[in-house]
Amino acid sequence: MTRQQFRAALDGLRDQIITMGSYVQEELRYALNALEHLDVEKARQVAVFDREVNRQRFEIEERCFYLIATQAPAAGDLRLIFAASNMIVDLERMGDQAKGVAKFIPELKRFPTIARPPELQQMGALVGDMLQDALHAFADGNAEASRAIAIRDDTVDTLYANVFTQMMYLLAKTDDPEQVRIVYDLIRTARELERFGDLVSNFAERSVYLVTGELPGNGTKPATTE
Repeated sequence: MTRQQFRAALDGLRDQIITMGSYVQEELRYALNALEHLDVEKARQVAVFDREVNRQRFEIEERCFYLIATQAPAAGDLRLIFAASNMIVDLERMGDQAKGVAKFIPELKRFPTIARPPELQQMGALVGDMLQDALHAFADGNAEASRAIAIRDDTVDTLYANVFTQMMYLLAKTDDPEQVRIVYDLIRTARELERFGDLVSNFAERSVYLVTGELPGNGTKPATTE
C-alpha cells in the first residue's frame, strides 16, 4: 500500500465512523418514536438497526487492526486509528442505550394511562442533536464544536434528575406493584438516555484529541504528531 493509498484508507476510516454514527442516529429516532407513540412494532425494529451498528463496529475494528499491523503508521496516523477504536465502542454503546429504551415499550404500552414525563422526549431530542453535532464536528475537525458538546450534556443530566425526582414522588404515593414496575421502567428509560448523552460526550472528547492531541480534562498530549 502506497502512502497515498494509506491516506485514502484513513479517510475511509473516518467515513465509516460517520456512517456508523448515522445508523445510531436512526436507531435512536426509532426508539424515541416508539416511546412517544408506544409503538411496539417500531420498538422491535430498533433491534435491526442495533445489529447493523454492531456489525459495523467489528468491521471498523478489523480495519484498524489491519492498518496497524501492515502499515507501521506514524504517531499522527496512530492517533486517528486509536481514537477510532474508542469512538466505535462509544457508538456501539449508544446503540445499546437506544435499544434499552425500546425494550421497555411493550410493558409501557400495557399501562398507557400512566403519564410519561415530558423530559424523556426532551432528553431524547437533546442527545440526538448532540450526536448529530458531534458527528459534524468530527467530520470537520472542529475541536471547539466538539468541546461544546459536554456543556450540553449538563442539561441532559438535569432533565434526568427531574425525571428521577418525579418518579420517586409517584413511588411514594402508590403501593400498586404494577404501577411500581412501570415507574421503575420509566426511571430506567431516562437512565438509558442520560447514559447516551455521556457516550456522545466521550465521542466528542476523542474528536478534540484528534485535532489537538489532548484529551479534555487530563492535559495528555503526545510528544510528536508526525
